[in-house]
Amino acid sequence: MVVKSFEDLNVWQRARELINRIYTVTKNTKFSYDRGLTDQIRRAAVSIMSNISEGFERGSNVEFIQFLYIAKASCGEVRCQLIIAFDQGYIDEKDFIEIKEMTMKVSGMIGNLIAYLRKSKLKGTKFKKANKKSIKEELDEILEKYTSKKH
Repeated sequence: MVVKSFEDLNVWQRARELINRIYTVTKNTKFSYDRGLTDQIRRAAVSIMSNISEGFERGSNVEFIQFLYIAKASCGEVRCQLIIAFDQGYIDEKDFIEIKEMTMKVSGMIGNLIAYLRKSKLKGTKFKKANKKSIKEELDEILEKYTSKKH
């Protein structure tokens, strides 16, 4: 599958599922009373999805990797806040385990993407030449250039 936009990335799609799950669980009456924690966990979840998107749009693997590390760190932040919510009785064990597993899955996927990008010989889309010519076209131009001139 050719990835043309960040929406095509499986990791971004999983991050989207995670954020929707976070928003659902934080609407719970017990959780919603703790506005500080609700705001913090939502912001951290948004950060995961946003940093994947922003890094992808930078068009450079080096910058993408940098933003992926931020997204990965935000996964850890969500997991930590989830533990706090569980300890405070804001969420039940079933939701806690489910969402914790989602954060670990997304974090692992981000780590795998980072490893792939580090090994890739491609630098990113912003390094592609506009109107890149084929080798044949370049050779034809060179041959024409040298055969049309008198040496």
